[in-house]
Amino acid sequence: MAKELAKSYKPSEFEDRIYDFWMKGNYFHAEVDKDKKPYTIVMPPPNITGQLHIGHALDLTLQDTLIRWRRMQGYAALWLPGTDHASIATEAKIVEAMRKEGVTKDDLGREGFLKRAWEWKEEYGGRITRQFRKLGSSCDWQRERFTMDEGCSKAVKEVFVKLYNKGLIYRGERIINWCPHCCTSISDAEVDFAEQEGFFWHLRYPLKDGSGYVELATTRPETLLGDTAVAVNPDDERYKDIVGKTLILPLVGREIPVVADAYVEKDFGTGVVKITPAHDPNDFEVGLRHNLEVINVMDDTAHMNENAGKYQGMDRYECREAIVKDLEEGGFLVKIEPHTHNVGTCYRCKTTVEPRVSKQWFVKMEPLAKPAIKCVKEKQTQIIPERFEKVYYHWMENIKDWCISRQLWWGHRIPAWYCDDCGEVIVAKETPVACPKCGKNHLHQDEDTLDTWFSSALWPFSTLGWPDKTPELEYFYPTNTLVTGYDIIFFWVARMIFSAIEQTGEAPFKTVFMHGIVRDELGRKMSKSLGNGPDPIDVINRYGADALRFLLVTGNSPGNDIRYSEKRIEACANFANKLWNAARYVHMNIDDYNVENKLPDTLTTEDKWIVSKFNTVAKEVNENLEKFELGIAVQKVYEFIWDCYCDWYIELAKTRLSGDGEDAQNARQVLLYVLDQILRLLHPFMPYVTEEIWQTIPHEGETVMLAKYPEFKAELDFPKDVAEMERVMDAIRAIRNRRSEMNVPPSRKAKVYVATKFADTFTNGTPFIQKLASANEVEVAESFDIEGAVTVVTADAKIYIPLSELVDKDAELARLNKELEQVKKRLAQSEGKLNNAGFVAKAPEAVIEKVKGQAAKEREQIALITAAIDALK
Repeated sequence: MAKELAKSYKPSEFEDRIYDFWMKGNYFHAEVDKDKKPYTIVMPPPNITGQLHIGHALDLTLQDTLIRWRRMQGYAALWLPGTDHASIATEAKIVEAMRKEGVTKDDLGREGFLKRAWEWKEEYGGRITRQFRKLGSSCDWQRERFTMDEGCSKAVKEVFVKLYNKGLIYRGERIINWCPHCCTSISDAEVDFAEQEGFFWHLRYPLKDGSGYVELATTRPETLLGDTAVAVNPDDERYKDIVGKTLILPLVGREIPVVADAYVEKDFGTGVVKITPAHDPNDFEVGLRHNLEVINVMDDTAHMNENAGKYQGMDRYECREAIVKDLEEGGFLVKIEPHTHNVGTCYRCKTTVEPRVSKQWFVKMEPLAKPAIKCVKEKQTQIIPERFEKVYYHWMENIKDWCISRQLWWGHRIPAWYCDDCGEVIVAKETPVACPKCGKNHLHQDEDTLDTWFSSALWPFSTLGWPDKTPELEYFYPTNTLVTGYDIIFFWVARMIFSAIEQTGEAPFKTVFMHGIVRDELGRKMSKSLGNGPDPIDVINRYGADALRFLLVTGNSPGNDIRYSEKRIEACANFANKLWNAARYVHMNIDDYNVENKLPDTLTTEDKWIVSKFNTVAKEVNENLEKFELGIAVQKVYEFIWDCYCDWYIELAKTRLSGDGEDAQNARQVLLYVLDQILRLLHPFMPYVTEEIWQTIPHEGETVMLAKYPEFKAELDFPKDVAEMERVMDAIRAIRNRRSEMNVPPSRKAKVYVATKFADTFTNGTPFIQKLASANEVEVAESFDIEGAVTVVTADAKIYIPLSELVDKDAELARLNKELEQVKKRLAQSEGKLNNAGFVAKAPEAVIEKVKGQAAKEREQIALITAAIDALK
């Protein structure tokens, strides 16, 4: 590690070196230690297909800040990392790569495809976690897991078999969400609804007896081919006479009944609804109630199948056009109305989802949801911020059975076998040798795999060794904090809670810390299409990981979005540079003086002020972190470092540092001690720069990340000295501000008279007023009677500065009068334009507004200059 601090702050020169130092020191690793309290975070596993984006960077920074803080507090802090196999996304990438080679899944066969998939995972699967390291993530990489590793696979089989034996997993034919692009089922939670422009097609369905027709409207005329009934509300007087009658399905000629069902809304549209049980979830339920035939008219790719007659082979949208044309020609089309509606799309590929009847595996959700709801209501798991509990309850209370089978090869294969001789279904953790019913051995395994979320729902406990009773599971589980975005509450959070309660009897984590998303400086979501999402690796290469981390935490509050901008990241890098330069200054004053890193026995008022201020900040930062107010905490650290330590204490100490006696050495000790404490306090937020500086100052221990985190100490609380020091500081600020307003250069010294009831305080503070307020002399008394002086007032003093010592009155009046004339001329020009009817009529609105703004500023300048002239006179 560095022994000397480089002259310039260049993070690219030390960040990789420091991370290697941490890794070689094994500082991220957590062991079971009964003498310590455990603190556990399981990382939301990123997809192996993924690449680090700004959302990941936010999520990781918040987790790393919490884990570093707890580690420094003395906890056995485990941050368990891992990746998700991401069935749909990974298989899609591999299939696309094979397509370019002219190879298909069927060409390779299942085993050949899986061999290739595992090779792909080994080559690309670790890319994102390697990028995580660049950000400074202090994960326990020795415990890194993968949702398809041996341990997770064992847990998946255990859970599937247990739930099946309890009757909570079943196989049935029901309406599911089908993605025609991914060619697999997806769960309700994986459907994103997007507003799309469409139409209502109003159609006539003739009655078989020739007595007329019924009119209805549909947004999907292609599904007409699968209609098996038309429904009306049983209380709708308009249609009571036709309930039970038969209609002739247009274009098809199939006879279908008119049924009465409360599902139909009387006041919506015509009050008549076509029923297509195979292609609509509500229609499917109506079909069950009325024992209707289920006719599927589409194949896996949303092309019309053999049940579609002459439309067979057409894409669903091509078929729609053809059917509408035929309906119009047949006299069945009444009218077409534009209609905007929410359409379900696949959350992965954004293809419009097709509801269809399919035989799939499902988890029965109602029995699992009830204890999960109770868990949050009773605060066994606390969701922060609390407002997201409503979202959780709404979803859990209205949850439908979860479709968990996927028509993919990459993933956990469903542990179910079918007997080819007697049809028996065998669900088991190990491959059965023979059918337990007929004894034959002609068995084949289910072709489907499990939904990716089925395995990641077990993540908090499967990664710690469950179902085995490991020491890690006993010690680190339940975990403490889950950090995740509010957009993943359905996909993951809810499933982990009900899975953990069912399998372990305990909630998986004590707290769910929901954060927002990162937006651009205009408040827009970041997207590839807008090109407004910065690559975190590029940002790190330019500004350093600490600057990016600091930006992502600054202003962060639970559940709220934050904004990214180039100006903000530059400001964060400037802060790191400010700290670096402060450390360089400390080195200049301690390197040749054998300074101990501890507080001296004797402290001056300014020493007690900085120590006490730090003591208070340490207390507040810990309190904020306990409440997950990371943004507030880091702002307090920032303000203390920049304002209190750099801008004030270093300047206050300079008067003593110029000497060689005990007083100077004491100042050096305080400078060093507070710098050390600052580096510890800031470390969880900015780990690299704090480690690099800490390694160059006198310290105990191998790394700042294992140094004790600062906390409040009663013996370092000096409220009286803080009050005294801040009276003097308020006076210095007030004098500086007034001199700045009067454009008095710092080099021009002036006598200062301080009228106050705190004579001792200001007398002791005289050296600081002289040095920091450009005073050549300071006089303190209860009151003064001084004419021709500038007056400055604070809460504790009235300060007089002879005007003649601040400015040359005649020269300043001449300067101000000249400036006044120039501004008046500019105002006359602006007002001339605004009073010119031709200009106002022809100039663009933006130009006119700009001139108005200039005129307003010029009037303000005239008022300020006039006030300054009056004050001088």
